[in-house]
Amino acid sequence: TSADSVFQVAAHEDVIPIAELYRMCQIARELLTGDHAVARVIARPFIGRPGAFQRTERRRDFSLPPPQDTLLDVLKAAGRDVIGVGKIEDIFAGRGLTDVCHTTNNADGVAAVRDYLTRTWGGLLFANLVDFDMLYGHRNNPRGYADALEWFDARLPSLESGLQRHDVLMLTADHGNDPTSSSTDHSRERVPLLVTGPRVRMGVNLGTRPSFADVAATIADLLGVKWSGAGESCAHALL
Repeated sequence: TSADSVFQVAAHEDVIPIAELYRMCQIARELLTGDHAVARVIARPFIGRPGAFQRTERRRDFSLPPPQDTLLDVLKAAGRDVIGVGKIEDIFAGRGLTDVCHTTNNADGVAAVRDYLTRTWGGLLFANLVDFDMLYGHRNNPRGYADALEWFDARLPSLESGLQRHDVLMLTADHGNDPTSSSTDHSRERVPLLVTGPRVRMGVNLGTRPSFADVAATIADLLGVKWSGAGESCAHALL
């Protein structure tokens, strides 16, 4: 489904209970290491009758730990708060986080972000909204995808209004997923990088960045934390 290797275990919730499916995937995770390592073991529960199966929101990823320190590890070691919303904890195998909030859909994720914006903390809030990919991209549903984008657009002002003076909001994606393509797999178009905040300059063209790692380098720069990993900061163009 992507450049990383995956091992998926799909089961009907009426046949194999969720807890048992997770247990099976945890066993698979322990086996699929070394020469047989895959990046993620995915529990893929579904419901429904033959010909009308539907995925449920209780999918879970069991990931290999990152092979080296990520931005999350560096920020945590520097004493910053690192909050994961959605499946961030699963993606990073629980590494580098100081607080987590698991969510089930886009509405749940946006609500969690808004809640954190009312609290006092300092560092990174990393949120993943799953519906675009899971419900519409992989399901080849362009109408649903468009509706979900418009739904999120309508809620962006409420996120922006919650930003404090020094906050920066970045919107991006980890891959393409064209719902009009003949395949249900990830697609390879470029992804957006939109940045806003009370102090962020308007109308700045950041160009086509050479690496996703530029986002990590920029975040570290904005938070005043030394970053020796890949990527080039564009913080100087933002503020």
